[in-house]
Amino acid sequence: MQLVFSNVGYSRGTFSLQADGAFTRGTHLVSGNVGSGKSTFALLSSGYIKPVTGNVNRDRIRRTVLSMQFPEYHVTGITLDDEVRSWGLGIPVTLDAARLGDRGSDDIASLSRGELKRLHLACVLSVDCELLVLDEPFSALDCNEKKIISEKINARKHGIVIICTHENLWLPDVDYIWEIRGGRLVSRGLVPEAVSRWEMAPKVIRDLTGRGIVPGNVSPRAIMEALCRTRE
Repeated sequence: MQLVFSNVGYSRGTFSLQADGAFTRGTHLVSGNVGSGKSTFALLSSGYIKPVTGNVNRDRIRRTVLSMQFPEYHVTGITLDDEVRSWGLGIPVTLDAARLGDRGSDDIASLSRGELKRLHLACVLSVDCELLVLDEPFSALDCNEKKIISEKINARKHGIVIICTHENLWLPDVDYIWEIRGGRLVSRGLVPEAVSRWEMAPKVIRDLTGRGIVPGNVSPRAIMEALCRTRE
């Protein structure tokens, strides 16, 4: 199972993106600044847009789920129950996962942006698929909610997960790190070696690696473990 970008080029006006590389089973972090092309890359990965040049090959990927940054883009139901039902999921367990268990009959428009994001991600992360593409999954969430979502991503033990985000502090454990720099997808490699090559790493990771201490991953837990080693 893999998602392979071969000489992929995409352009729109003055914007352009180039991508080469293979995404295999595991969790992949695609890091980049706002406007760097992460959302475009997410759309290319999921097949919602086609490259201008090159091709994207989906080997043994039967089902793909794409989650875009703004949950409003995905809403199809009038009530919370309707929305969960549209994903083919069990209503009570999904609403409980979103911590909205007593609001199933509420109008979906009554939710705040954060609540709607929680509901959307509870649905997305419950769907069985070979490829899950998450575009800015941590937007509109507070630190505690980011931690909960990270733990749910960590719990997935199958398929390919691609996280496209500018978030660099509240992240799950990942297997591979990629970055979009200067309009090009760049592979930083396999974790943990990739952590020291991650240009968008938060200052705490840059400080640690500068002292020769490489965190085992990019999650807060892994960073804290590395910080503890500096005090031994």
